[in-house]
Amino acid sequence: MTFSKHIEQAVNEISSLQGVGKRTALRYVLDLAGRSREDLDSFVNSIENLRDHLKTCVKCHNLSDHDICGICASSSRDQSILCIVEDVRDILAIENTQQYRGLYHVLGGKISPMDGVGPSDLNISTLLSRVKNEGIEEIILALSATMEGDTTAYYINKKLEKSAHLLLTTLSRGVPVGDELQYTDEVTLGRSIAQRTPYNKSLL
Repeated sequence: MTFSKHIEQAVNEISSLQGVGKRTALRYVLDLAGRSREDLDSFVNSIENLRDHLKTCVKCHNLSDHDICGICASSSRDQSILCIVEDVRDILAIENTQQYRGLYHVLGGKISPMDGVGPSDLNISTLLSRVKNEGIEEIILALSATMEGDTTAYYINKKLEKSAHLLLTTLSRGVPVGDELQYTDEVTLGRSIAQRTPYNKSLL
């Protein structure tokens, strides 16, 4: 691309987004280039608002416009159940099923020694604090059905095994082994939430 350094720069920036290749980025840039100044200003302002105003919930690490996200602040949610997920996108996937009315906790990833990600790199310490202080009765381990997801679930199980009052459950294996949670269809994911099983039995 030598016809415009501005287009090339924009393509380079957009293609840095996860899952966006150069060709797709070029289509996006050409689409933007054909829009009015008002449309472009609105687009730029939305990105600036992400930078300036988006926060991380101090309780569950979800993305939010406020210090505490709408889910944590809602009086209609079941405060005794905590669903553990790897990523904010997993919350969106589970919410779309309309099968869950508890709270969430975002780990920010999963344990993966190959990628240099250990327990201290995840939001596990705040999880343990919530279990201790918030009257949590059930933990749902809604993690990916991968080796890394299972390793993370096992680590959390070991950290919580002395909490005798706590029920640990996991998604039923309607979620295909090896799949990321966020890519599971809503019907399968909804059934997996509704038919969750005790964690220890899920290992048998």
